[in-house]
Amino acid sequence: MTDGQYSRLATEHLPGGLAERWTALLRPCARLRRAETGERVVAVFGGAPELPSGTDWPEWPGRGPLSFVASVRCAALPRDGLAEEFPRDGTLLFFAIDGQVDEDAFVSVDDPETWAGAQVLYIPQHTPAVPADTPSALETFPRVELGADPGRSAPDLWLPQARRALLGDTRPWPHPRDTPAELKAFVRAFGRLRTRIGHQIGGHAVPVQGSVEYEIANTASGGRYAWGDGPLDEEAERWVPLAQFGSDSAAKTTWGDEGALYWLIRPEDLAAHRFDRARLVVQG
Repeated sequence: MTDGQYSRLATEHLPGGLAERWTALLRPCARLRRAETGERVVAVFGGAPELPSGTDWPEWPGRGPLSFVASVRCAALPRDGLAEEFPRDGTLLFFAIDGQVDEDAFVSVDDPETWAGAQVLYIPQHTPAVPADTPSALETFPRVELGADPGRSAPDLWLPQARRALLGDTRPWPHPRDTPAELKAFVRAFGRLRTRIGHQIGGHAVPVQGSVEYEIANTASGGRYAWGDGPLDEEAERWVPLAQFGSDSAAKTTWGDEGALYWLIRPEDLAAHRFDRARLVVQG
């Protein structure tokens, strides 16, 4: 879906001020795609990462080394596609367990004991780094160079801010058969158009199955609240997507059943470069 389609979707299918409230929720993002010949490379999917001297390859203690997923050059990303808190320079490296070393090891956002299976490293600008040797137990994903386009992303309809914009204080989102008549065409059209997962930095996540923010919020709130409860909604709004990486045939990576990896972080941790506090949600 292109950015203009989001606005047209709202204009065509939402009455009165609902269209304006909806489009106000759009967030900037940077969409990653295969780089064209001669184009500036802003990210690399797969291959071998560059690590500072003395930095160990990330691992899950007792489970083994993590697979390298992607590197992102922050300064090369289109600034108008990023939140103000996003780093203006340096490099982000994403690692995750993928079953190569231990087929029973997987990251579950609701189990803190598995969080070591996904890590994000931030390498500040001007830090000397060299290509790292991939541990022998791992097979390196094929290297795919990526370019980026700035864009606007739309929130999942189940998120609290989307519900407030479209339904006021009604909670929770109604069952499809009970959706207000004036919203049914919009909901159907949104579902038809918002289908491509892809790779993306920032913005709103494009989930495979259900809002990733709620998966994080349920764990952060100790599982004390039911879906749609006020405290759970508030916690879901405290998390923003850092990056998402979809299954990629060029890099020979498949997360689950054609699923995706979603790293989320709180805005204050993003601003402070506390990427150790980012959390991974796997859907597929």
